[in-house]
Amino acid sequence: MKLKVAVTDANIFIDLYDLRLLESFFNLELEIHTTSAVLFELYPEQQEVLQVYRSVAKLKVHNLQEKDFIQIFNKKYPKSLSEADKSVLHVANKINACVLSSDKTLRNCAKNNGIEYHGMIWIFDKFVETAALTPQAAKMKLEQLVASNYLFRNNKKLVEEIEKRLRIWK
Repeated sequence: MKLKVAVTDANIFIDLYDLRLLESFFNLELEIHTTSAVLFELYPEQQEVLQVYRSVAKLKVHNLQEKDFIQIFNKKYPKSLSEADKSVLHVANKINACVLSSDKTLRNCAKNNGIEYHGMIWIFDKFVETAALTPQAAKMKLEQLVASNYLFRNNKKLVEEIEKRLRIWK
């Protein structure tokens, strides 16, 4: 079976770290990539944990070269995207991967560039599908995510998707 290739941004790593779900995430049938720019957005303790996955080849970190930066510059991404976000889109496009992000601007940009994208709810679905988490554990962790991250409380569409899963997983 060919693994799904995904380039992950900082907010996904932060949420998974806070929820203590990084191990479950790296056990999913995914080939996980990120960029050094994304790692620089994380706290040292978060970087340390990710370094463990990098050392066992479960996380591939891309260091962009001058030609990559020139291509990114010429792409004319929205000004609201951080350099790390642009690096995620660039690498996803380059290696034909999907983007994992909860950032609306990044997701919209991926969509506009024909790049598949997913967020935390998709990751939770994968946890349950693969039995990485029981439905009860997924429900508990998802409730924890909603409580700790305002992003998941202030978006009507997200709230509906979350409520649908909380009903299914009870």
